[in-house]
Amino acid sequence: MFFVDKTIGVTDVTDAAQIPKQRGDLLLDSAVRYAEERHWDVFPGTWLEVVDGMERCSCASVGCPSPGAHPTRPDWAAQATGSGVGARRLWTKQPHASILLPTGRTFDALDVPESAGFLALARMERMEMTLGPVTCTPARRMIFFVLPGGSLKVADLVRRLGWSASAIDLTARGEAHYVAAPPTRVGGLGAVQWARRPTHANRWLPDVEELISPLAYACGRDAAAARAQRG
Repeated sequence: MFFVDKTIGVTDVTDAAQIPKQRGDLLLDSAVRYAEERHWDVFPGTWLEVVDGMERCSCASVGCPSPGAHPTRPDWAAQATGSGVGARRLWTKQPHASILLPTGRTFDALDVPESAGFLALARMERMEMTLGPVTCTPARRMIFFVLPGGSLKVADLVRRLGWSASAIDLTARGEAHYVAAPPTRVGGLGAVQWARRPTHANRWLPDVEELISPLAYACGRDAAAARAQRG
């Protein structure tokens, strides 16, 4: 069974003692496993640094929208590797780098609010649907992995169900996009975690058509509840 330890280390007793560190051994081992066991491409992103007792992104941008979890260079797509040896080499050079997975290659991703994601996940499990890996992000989002090419179908599929993807906060990520993988930490928020781990049982990913109805329904309910609260 594929296993990623989500344990986070803690700094020594300093001014930054309460700031958890992103453990390089976990990141390196996880990146290598993703490449070797799942055949996913991986590439290293930015990381978190402690400066004057405060966490900041290694990019040094004060207004960084995704501190510690975005590409370090514009040609990141060409940097990605599906080789365990290549992944080990990259993370040995920068052991604290976040683990980023390009979408549009071995999988696409459906990005939904966490509340809708858990509702849809419970419904899918009751229906005994085939599911792939699913992550929870510190920004309270859930990412469902589906077969590559699925992102191109989402807008039309959601429209057929009577919604628009933007109105119900359902985002598809395909070619030229990426997702952060556990145990990557995003500054000030926490770590990306698995809601459903990659295992041998879910090596074969579902097609987007299989998941879109319960996900759109849950996102629609979420959007309606938000409108009612504002209302």
